[in-house]
Amino acid sequence: MWAQETGDSAGAGNPATVVVTGTRVANRTALDTASPVDIISADTLKTSGSTELNQALSVALPSLNFPRPSLTDGTDTIRPATLRGMAPDQSLVLVNSKRRHASSLVNLNGSIGRGSASVDLNTIPSSMVKTIEVLRDGAAAQYGSDAISGVVNVRLRTDRSGGEGTVVYGVHKTEYDLLNDVAPAGGTWTAPSSRKRTDGQTTTVSAWKGLPWGESGYITLAAEYKNQEHTERAGYDMRQLYPKVGTAYDPRELTINRFDAWYGEPEVKQSTLFVNAGNNLSGDVKIYGWASYQNRDARSAGYFRTPQDVRNIPSIYPDGFLPIIAPTVNDYSAAGGVTWTLGAWDMDASIVYGKNEMDYEIQNTLNRSIGPASKTVFDAGGYGYDQTVLNLTGVRKIDSAGLASPLNVAVGIEARREGYQLNAGEPDSYRYGGVVLANGTPAAPGAQVFPGFRPANETDAHRNAVGAFVDLEANVTDQLLVSGAVRGEHYSDFGNNLSGKLSARFDFNKTFALRGALQNGFRAPSLQQQNFTSTSTNFINGVPFEITTFKPTDPVAVALGAKPLKAEKSTNVSLGAVMRFDPLTVTVDAYRIEVTDRIILSENLTSAAVRDYIVSRGFTGVGGGRFFINGVDTTTKGVDIVANYPLNLGSNGRFDFTLAGNFNKTEVTKVPTSAQLAALNPAPVLFDRLNVLTLEKGQPKNKITASANWKLAQWGATLRATRYGEVLSPGTTAAFDFNLGAKTIVDLEGRYALTKQVNLAVGVDNVFDQYSETLPPSLNTTSNTPFANYTPFGTGGRYIYARANYSF
Repeated sequence: MWAQETGDSAGAGNPATVVVTGTRVANRTALDTASPVDIISADTLKTSGSTELNQALSVALPSLNFPRPSLTDGTDTIRPATLRGMAPDQSLVLVNSKRRHASSLVNLNGSIGRGSASVDLNTIPSSMVKTIEVLRDGAAAQYGSDAISGVVNVRLRTDRSGGEGTVVYGVHKTEYDLLNDVAPAGGTWTAPSSRKRTDGQTTTVSAWKGLPWGESGYITLAAEYKNQEHTERAGYDMRQLYPKVGTAYDPRELTINRFDAWYGEPEVKQSTLFVNAGNNLSGDVKIYGWASYQNRDARSAGYFRTPQDVRNIPSIYPDGFLPIIAPTVNDYSAAGGVTWTLGAWDMDASIVYGKNEMDYEIQNTLNRSIGPASKTVFDAGGYGYDQTVLNLTGVRKIDSAGLASPLNVAVGIEARREGYQLNAGEPDSYRYGGVVLANGTPAAPGAQVFPGFRPANETDAHRNAVGAFVDLEANVTDQLLVSGAVRGEHYSDFGNNLSGKLSARFDFNKTFALRGALQNGFRAPSLQQQNFTSTSTNFINGVPFEITTFKPTDPVAVALGAKPLKAEKSTNVSLGAVMRFDPLTVTVDAYRIEVTDRIILSENLTSAAVRDYIVSRGFTGVGGGRFFINGVDTTTKGVDIVANYPLNLGSNGRFDFTLAGNFNKTEVTKVPTSAQLAALNPAPVLFDRLNVLTLEKGQPKNKITASANWKLAQWGATLRATRYGEVLSPGTTAAFDFNLGAKTIVDLEGRYALTKQVNLAVGVDNVFDQYSETLPPSLNTTSNTPFANYTPFGTGGRYIYARANYSF
């Protein structure tokens, strides 16, 4: 009788649950909406070893993917999630139905989401979550920019009493296979065929408490501390690491640790505070608000610099070095609002502020160009993003004799101000110190693995946006529900946009209904994409050339064909069915999303032809670079299927079964070109096959989840199997493509209520210790990175955990 409740892992949850996402009609239930909405309960989020919100959602929702790449600089620390195979920044995140600010990080390396700057859901502690609603449909006409693939709405706790403390401890205990290269000629070291690891120890301590505020108000507090050790899934480095002693190998070749990469999860220390409050002032006037703060210190690694690497200084690191990227992320938010009645209108006014800052310290490294006097720790600079949103919304009902229900009318205006700042690092983190190598070439300048930002890169940019919308919804007949929305927006940087959506639902009877929608949407170019810039120096034949990630408006980028960024445009069509065969519920929703002018990060344009062209345009000392550009068109087609079946077997307990799947395919129909580059010989490619295939095949073709929750008296259990479909890890040519076959990950958790207040749980994520295929030596050229970054479920292996909850 004390066992903890667990909700459905996907789907609508309780059919009577009221939703607020995708509709502005009060008391609309989850299975009665015109668009598919998944509801994920707080208890469902707990049935996983991970306390990360993104990871928990990925387990619960087949349409949401959360790859976990390694060796990707800042992306190791702030990892993006995707919805329906789209880009991370093509879904909108709300908190209590208000727009959440994005991360300051723009993903630059070769991973899913390259070029995107998205919201970091992991800044919200799971202990503060009441439910999460996921609208699996475009909604730009209702909510504005970014809502192309869907909307994630995090609804916070509103408790005025009670509370809960939770401690979770977990550890990876795993074994993985290796495919090793052979030692160089004459080398006598050999490699194992597999490796056992126990690492990634993670402790999370969290608590929430509800407090009364007056007679009817609430103040809900939540705090969380997380300490995660890094995981290491290195391959056995078979390369020659030391210079030869005469003609013989250095004896240290036989004693050095050849598992010399940090390939896996980063080290994280994270503290989060959150408060949500609301109260009735007088009559129909209510106030509400929330605030949050998170500090995250992370450490991940770059590629190992061997002892004989020309980038190493043996007097500092006689055995080589593994450079560490150690960002500190500070995230803040605050919101306040008031609701009241104005005649027949229910009014809501709010202001929401959010800021994300990311500063880089580069550790265990050096600036080779300074020589033996080089520091080993550098401040490399960082960046920040902030957003302020003001909203005013009114909702009312209008009776109409020609309709089967009152017409629900919602109107609103929104003003938004965004800012982006980029700050330089200390001079030693980027400067050239003058050292020339033995072969006569200048040494590489800047901190190894992550040269600091330079004063020339510093940015302080802002923009404003204003928008207004009208949203109508009514039952035309008892069976036919129709809704429509129109939203116009003006941005101070790129101009205007008009979005519209028309959706309908027809209930043939209580058992069967069809629903569908037609809409156009957009995503505004982010300030991060418009203003991020970084520079490194490459020496070519002894001559220094600046290699830069340019702003699209930089004169060099313009000379290469860049233009001011404009909005991505989308057209969404969806058609679905809702079936209720009490107690079984099934939803099937097909969709087609066409996006034009997607914003992408170009290839690094550094060929001799590019350098010569840049010089001919009057720019000296510039060796090329890359920039953000519109021009990729894609078509994404897919279907979501969700089935829920509760079964009460009396003395044998209650079961909740869920079977859910997402089947998805993306096709790139156009890539960007520029007349300037096309005229060069040879003409460089702006967006090559690797990045095209990343969009088309870099995420699972399908993802299917089957889960069963069981509860009997004090006992409870969850069994879940998630099948990830095929993924391609693409190469620059077909010879370097690598197919990752379908894999099924099984998770198991058991729970026991010791008392009414104390609940215990033990579980295993990835029970059978599954990994994607190991890369062959031909694709693992450093020998020490044995897995592809496109692995959809990460490279952690089996994770064993225990959890204790105390309710008060």
